[in-house]
Amino acid sequence: MTNTNTSTKKRKKRSNLRKKEIRARILFIILLLVILIPAGIFGWMLLSAWLDTGSPILGDRYKDDLDPAITKSDIETIEKSTGKLSGVEKASVQLATATLRVYADITDSSGVETAESTADSIYRIVAETLDPSVYFAQSGNKKMYDLEIHVYNDIDKAGTDSYAYVIETKTSSMSEPIRQVASQPIDAELAQQLRDAVEARNNPQPAEENSEEQNQG
Repeated sequence: MTNTNTSTKKRKKRSNLRKKEIRARILFIILLLVILIPAGIFGWMLLSAWLDTGSPILGDRYKDDLDPAITKSDIETIEKSTGKLSGVEKASVQLATATLRVYADITDSSGVETAESTADSIYRIVAETLDPSVYFAQSGNKKMYDLEIHVYNDIDKAGTDSYAYVIETKTSSMSEPIRQVASQPIDAELAQQLRDAVEARNNPQPAEENSEEQNQG
């Protein structure tokens, strides 16, 4: 009888141990899933963001607009062709929300005229890839893209006569692009007055009274 009771107790003990092990395993699996699922979702978000680099960034604000869309392939084509232009040392193309921006760094010795002609050449490159009447023009109430072309020489020359920075812009509401020489002030006289004012503020001259006191002393 004693042996029978002992055997029964051992079986119950083993059964209880198995149940505890099973519960522990189930709890471990649940905890593992709780950790892995959010980590997996976050990892997928990072991967998707990386894969979408250079693609149009669209929100609900442009729902049913920007059609047809500018693709990553279009951007690469424009960037590659711009980089081949004579005098262009570096080119990059960015698409942010609904604005396509083309940046061209030309040789340091280039002047404003070269920057202007380069901007025109870039516009023709863009037009060959993306028809302006389709991608950069409004159609009814549908919103389309804006275009900005930035051409500049040595950025370290900013503020000097040899600095050249030209911006050519075409919004979807414009029939033709407009060009602005950003490195040259619209009102040269006013610009000089402002520079003189800044110079005077940064390098104040001694007051006449102080000079007289020093002379008397």
